[in-house]
Amino acid sequence: MERNLMKGNEALAEAAIRAGCKCFFGYPITPQTEISAYMAKRMPKIGGVFLQAESEIGAINMVLGAASTGTRVMTSSSSPGISLKAEGISYIAGSDLPCVIINVQRGGPGLGGIQPSQADYWQATKALGHGDFHVIVFAPSTVQEMVDLVTKAFDLADIYRMPTMILADGLLGQMMEPVTFPDQQSINEYDKSWAADGHKNKRKHNIINSLILSPEDLEKSVQERFERYDKIAKEEAMAQCYLTDDADIVLVAYGATARVTQSAVDLAREKGIKAGLVRPQTLWPFPADHIRTASENASSLLCVEMSMGQMIDDVKLAINCSKPVHFYGRTGGVIPTPTEILTEIENISGGAKE
Repeated sequence: MERNLMKGNEALAEAAIRAGCKCFFGYPITPQTEISAYMAKRMPKIGGVFLQAESEIGAINMVLGAASTGTRVMTSSSSPGISLKAEGISYIAGSDLPCVIINVQRGGPGLGGIQPSQADYWQATKALGHGDFHVIVFAPSTVQEMVDLVTKAFDLADIYRMPTMILADGLLGQMMEPVTFPDQQSINEYDKSWAADGHKNKRKHNIINSLILSPEDLEKSVQERFERYDKIAKEEAMAQCYLTDDADIVLVAYGATARVTQSAVDLAREKGIKAGLVRPQTLWPFPADHIRTASENASSLLCVEMSMGQMIDDVKLAINCSKPVHFYGRTGGVIPTPTEILTEIENISGGAKE
């Protein structure tokens, strides 16, 4: 196995190439610009296409065109740039096309700042564009996991014919960690008989389109898509549990915040507080069953985020509001510390149990 010390953004880009990405369209914005820079250097060497578009809007519409041919295609941006791509993402979803979208989040709203954030949770999971649709959203917490989830993102995009997103943040994108790439990665092949890649007089024309003027036909199309989403919700939700078997207080955190939160759980255990952690690896579909099972014997939950509290409603719904769900968060690019989270755990649990 090949092992390298790499920055998160560059490791993610290399993993995408090894997963069969043949086209990349993007536009520079901090803190994800290294993805574009790496792709600009590597894609021509592997016979792929790199193009820096004139804008984020141009980039996402180039993704729409390339995805229509069945090519594995990716784009990346950071928070304000994803907002600009929202209309195009809706068109891609409405056309039932696979692609991978990377969001290395920064603080907001507006231009905000360039420091890490998780304030795009609502956008990614609830409102990534107009109309009835979802995208599969992955939430890695390490550079290695970003590498591992890229291949899964491309595969599920192809299987379910829909966009997938890796929701990272500036901390993961900029940090360096050892990563392992498979020596020889096989690329899964999926049926793409739907693609507009030239009929060669051997089949009928394939037409890629999201415009359906008949209300009845549009309703049928959306309903069929949601049948697919139901299958995804049942089969693709992912989460990891840490020390939850006997936990009296269960913390829920994702991404880079989960790393800090796990340290806080360890500190709490040293003080005799039975704390545990559920780390969602997919934000849509949300791993409600994992959270519900992990908190069956707990008296309360604590949601920790780098935002003002965007995931907390999903956590409450996961347990049907049957127990108190507390919140601790930092925003604007401020990263919570283990001692801050520990203080919150102590406040909720009534202090150390020594």
